This record gives sequence, structure tokens and C-alpha cells, in this order.
Amino acid sequence: MTVRHLPPTAAADDVAAVIATDGCVVIDRLAPPEVLDRIDVEMEPFVTATPYGTDEFAGPRTRRTGGLVARSESSRELITDDLVLGAVDRVLAHVNNYQLHLTQLIRIEPGGPVQTIHRDQWAFDFFEFPSDYQVQCNTIWAATDFTEANGATRVVPGSHLAEDKLRLTIADTEPAEMERGSVLLYVGGLYHGGGPNTSDADRVGVNITYSVGWLRQEENQFLTVPPEIARELPERLQRLLGYSLGAYALGYVDDLRDPLDVLMGRESSSGTFAAGADSLATNAGVTTLS
Repeated sequence: MTVRHLPPTAAADDVAAVIATDGCVVIDRLAPPEVLDRIDVEMEPFVTATPYGTDEFAGPRTRRTGGLVARSESSRELITDDLVLGAVDRVLAHVNNYQLHLTQLIRIEPGGPVQTIHRDQWAFDFFEFPSDYQVQCNTIWAATDFTEANGATRVVPGSHLAEDKLRLTIADTEPAEMERGSVLLYVGGLYHGGGPNTSDADRVGVNITYSVGWLRQEENQFLTVPPEIARELPERLQRLLGYSLGAYALGYVDDLRDPLDVLMGRESSSGTFAAGADSLATNAGVTTLS
């Protein structure tokens, strides 16, 4: 099975449909070049200061630089892209809420070896989620062209439906090659890994991932994005950071206050928990909640 590509004009339903069967899909040329140019400039001093990985998984020739929301204003356009979030809405439609899981600029430099083939959802203490229950919908945006030679992400299409804890090698994978500005979407259960960079140029990707709201974030957004910055963000991004209820009653503040109201220093909205109760009752198949 090869990695399927869709145009930037694709509907979110079509993107989600391919992900459901293949576990991954590439949307070609979705990000404007000027947005990627600005991200390059905004992130360069942080990337340069980032040390290489210390083990085979992190990559001895790979720099992984996080904190994009606070450090790169332009990256917020990728995080809140309408088509991507529309697809995430559908892939994670079985939960009440989802959140920003991590933001990371990944630069694989020449000589970087292949990464261990893995599932991103193993970060949750290797818990074996049911194969039909998606806990993440992830993206890797191509900030440079992704080619087999420069370390394009290696994927195993359809493997999100396979058994857990398989030990796969690069021979089991294929490269998700794509042009600069394209984005690879994939679920947390897809087996994948960074490819070896045998070229003479860097391979740069922007890894932005989303997870169901009742699980802990991999990148702690509350400490990574200072409150003084969070208060100035659009509400959609604030809620993605975690200033929202993770389910019916996960993440409230003291006397059942909405975390976004607390962040913004305003009176709590009425009906917050009533809406949550309605959602809980609907999902549980009950008609009343006391």
C-alpha cells in the first residue's frame, strides 16, 4: 500500500476517510511558502541552540525544538489550519474534546540514521488501546522537501489496525515523500519513524500533534506557553492548549470554574457543566443526569 496524496482543496471528510483506512495521508502544498519562511526565521535561534538527541530514538544528528506556540507566531497558522482541524474533528469525533499534544520542529541533518519504527501512542506508558479507538491525530508539515534520500518519514500504511508492540524495520516501511508545504496526517497507532538522511542537506519538518482531551499532553503547554502569551491568543488556540474541559469534568478550576475564564480573569460562563452533562448523557445513552 502506498501513501495516498490529496490536493489542498480536498474536503475534511475525504481526508478523514483515507486516514480511517490507511492510517495516514498527505495533503499536497497546503502551507503557503511565506508562512514556512517566517517559521524558519522565528525558530532558527532556538533550533541552533537545541542539542542533538542522546539516543538512537531521538537521533544523534537530529534536533527536536519545541515550544512553537510561544516561540513562533507564524506556526500558529499551521496549528489552527482549517482543513487539518476539520480532519482532526472527524478522526477524534468519538470524544468530547481534544487538545494540542506537542509542537516540535524536527531537523534531521546529513548522516542522521533511521529512527526506530514506533507508534506515537506508546508515549502513554505503552497502554494497548483498542485498534478502533484513535487517541491521536498527528501532522508533520514539510518545511523542506521530503525525499527518501534526505530522511522523509517512513510509514507503514494500514498498520494502525495491526497488533501492538510489533518490531518493524525500515524494510517494512515506505517513505512519505512530499513537497515543501505539504503535510502528512497520521494517527497515533500508525507504525512510522524518521528516515535516514543520506543527502547533503537538512530535512526539516514541523511536527504538530493532537490528542484526546482526557490524556496528559506530551508537551506541557501550560508551562511552555506563559500565561501572558496565552491570554493574547485566539480562543480556538487557547482551548487547544488545554484551557477547556478535557471531558465532562476534567480540568476545571477550584469551584467548578472554566479554565479559560480563569486565564482571562472573568466571571465563569453559565452552563459549562450543564453542557458537559448533556454531552455525557448523550454519549452514555442515558436521558437524565443528577
